[in-house]
Amino acid sequence: MLFLALGIALLVLKLLEFGPVAGWSWWIVLLPFALATVWWWWADSSGYTARRAMDRMDRRKQDRQDRQYDALGLGLRKKKGRRR
Repeated sequence: MLFLALGIALLVLKLLEFGPVAGWSWWIVLLPFALATVWWWWADSSGYTARRAMDRMDRRKQDRQDRQYDALGLGLRKKKGRRR
């Protein structure tokens, strides 16, 4: 996401011919978009995106269970190896 934001900022500065970016090559200005594409390809092919999604779902599930135990008056369940 950082590469995409940087690319958009550089593109706007280049199109408005603002500051030193106006004199830069288009290759330099468009490089962050290529880097974002490579990052997204790597994240999807390595399983990074899927692991993050599974971790997020596990955290939401655990939070929901904790809220339900609190609502029942049983307090927080102490689970070995539980991450927060």
